[in-house]
Amino acid sequence: MIASTYNFFRLLYTGYVLAREGVFAFIDASTLPPWARPAMGIAKLIACKSNSNRSERLTRALGKLGPSHVKFGQFMATRPDIVGLKFARDLESLQDRMPSFSDEKARDIILGSLGKPVESVFITFSKPIAAASIAQVHKAKTSNGEVAVKVLRPNVAAQFKRDLGSFYFVARLAERYIPAAARLKPVGIVDTLARSVTLEMDLRLEAAALSEMRENTVNDSGVRIPKPDWERTGRDVLTMEWIDGIPLSDIEALKASNINLPHLAKNVIQSFLRHSIRDGFFHADMHQGNLFADTSSNLVLIDFGIMGRIGLKERRFLAEILYGFITRNYLRVAQVHFEAGYVPAHHSVATFAQAIRAIGEPIHSLTADQISMAKLFTLLFEITDMFDMQTRTELVMLQKTMVVVEGVARNLDPQLNMWVTAEPVVREWIEKNLGPIGKVAEIGEGLVGLLSLGPRVPMLLLRGEKLLVELEKNVELNASLSSSATTAIGHAQSYVSRPSFTLWLMVGLLAYWIFRA
Repeated sequence: MIASTYNFFRLLYTGYVLAREGVFAFIDASTLPPWARPAMGIAKLIACKSNSNRSERLTRALGKLGPSHVKFGQFMATRPDIVGLKFARDLESLQDRMPSFSDEKARDIILGSLGKPVESVFITFSKPIAAASIAQVHKAKTSNGEVAVKVLRPNVAAQFKRDLGSFYFVARLAERYIPAAARLKPVGIVDTLARSVTLEMDLRLEAAALSEMRENTVNDSGVRIPKPDWERTGRDVLTMEWIDGIPLSDIEALKASNINLPHLAKNVIQSFLRHSIRDGFFHADMHQGNLFADTSSNLVLIDFGIMGRIGLKERRFLAEILYGFITRNYLRVAQVHFEAGYVPAHHSVATFAQAIRAIGEPIHSLTADQISMAKLFTLLFEITDMFDMQTRTELVMLQKTMVVVEGVARNLDPQLNMWVTAEPVVREWIEKNLGPIGKVAEIGEGLVGLLSLGPRVPMLLLRGEKLLVELEKNVELNASLSSSATTAIGHAQSYVSRPSFTLWLMVGLLAYWIFRA
């Protein structure tokens, strides 16, 4: 009861701050349900007069509400299916810049996390050079060279825990009283945010993400990932290799350094696709502030606090959809949605293919510099409600990251042809994983799985023997079987005695993939 009361007043305060900064002034009240319109009228009355645009007002309001709301705003920028494309773009511009905390406090946190004072860990240690909602960064030097030191904010975990309670309160209200919210799973969204923030607040996990990404890209030319310094990393401190570079937002500096911008733009797109489709592990916050070019024109990625993962099933889904659009095979794109279970079976594949065609053809009719995969995915999500598609958080995050990545690439090269750039990466993965070689590898993996059962066969036989003994005991004790049970067992035996539907489906799919390849 106390928690609910606190969250209720916290919600009122949040609404007041948003209204005071004029965030609601840009919302058309006629689009809202009748019960919400009076509140919108009041919000517009108390708004401060300002010439700022909606993005600036939103940034200012969330900054006043604190780091948790800034992080929430950044997270919701990845969900245009919920907040709408316009608000998502406003939130993209939300800068995660907060006041820095004192150098002395940072030194205390390093001592507590590493068990050593700063002077015994680093040769030099600078004042903070950047501060965000979760942590701030210092530049330091060790015997191995210059490093970046990320230090967690003091008491940040307790503050986020308090504010997450308010977010859950709003999400539960939405699920309970707004029927349309059920499909968007607001409680699940806050769950995802909570997991993301929990991971971000243990900097050892970010170091692990750095390490994994470095391993994945060890043979990739044109990409550099900072090396984590595990000896100087703890829960509240992350030390990594310092890499000098030019931010991709500084076009003039990139040109002055004679960096090939079209090549760099192509590298941004293809690197992201390799990480997501090939590895199933991608940087989910690839805005310009986290991307640099070094003196050798390599793409440098930093800040691995927000990462995305997609399984093999989702990677196949993504690769086939992209390739289907590239080759204009809309029926195959529709079939992939049904095979993946993203569209309920009661819908028509042909009708869904028709909807896909309505999205794909206008895009293909555009000139090369107008074609946009980001627009493709945005339009694709517009038809999800029509075909009862459930929200897939990992795919929405991937889609939104692609929108951001494409924006970065087009800023470097406005004439970039997204299809031509993406096609080699997608085709290579499909040929390797879904072509004849992939089929042979898949069959081989299945055989290995069957062979792994070998050592367990004696144990399985022994368990079967024990089961039979127990059954005999039951019969001896005059355990009777009802006629309905006997009938059910008979049906089960007849079902087992013939190939199951699943088995036939597997055989059919295998034949389909082999002949299609």
